[in-house]
Amino acid sequence: QVHLVESGGGSVQPGGSLTLSCSASASIFSIGAAGWFRQRPGKERELVAAISSGSSTEYADSVKGRFIISRDNSENMMYLSMYELKPEDTAVYYCVADSSPFLGNHPRHWGSGTQVTVSS
Repeated sequence: QVHLVESGGGSVQPGGSLTLSCSASASIFSIGAAGWFRQRPGKERELVAAISSGSSTEYADSVKGRFIISRDNSENMMYLSMYELKPEDTAVYYCVADSSPFLGNHPRHWGSGTQVTVSS
């Protein structure tokens, strides 16, 4: 079982920035795809950003141009750099990973989530 642990969440004002980190207990990030989901209050979980085993990336339309996903396979780490944050980005953010080359809607491994609150 792969354990994923998120960190870096917190409160920030609109227009601010945060970087989320995800640490994996095994070399899952060098094997397959990974990404970040979020669940906003009263909404379904949604895919925010994904990175394939070949390092191609994809983003939800709502975050394109503002969020950047990256990973460091040598450190078993993945990151989500978030810029120009908006109140609608407020959510619990989940780190996910899978051994498949591309991330689907049901990744096998999930972290427990970290809260991001954007408010003035």
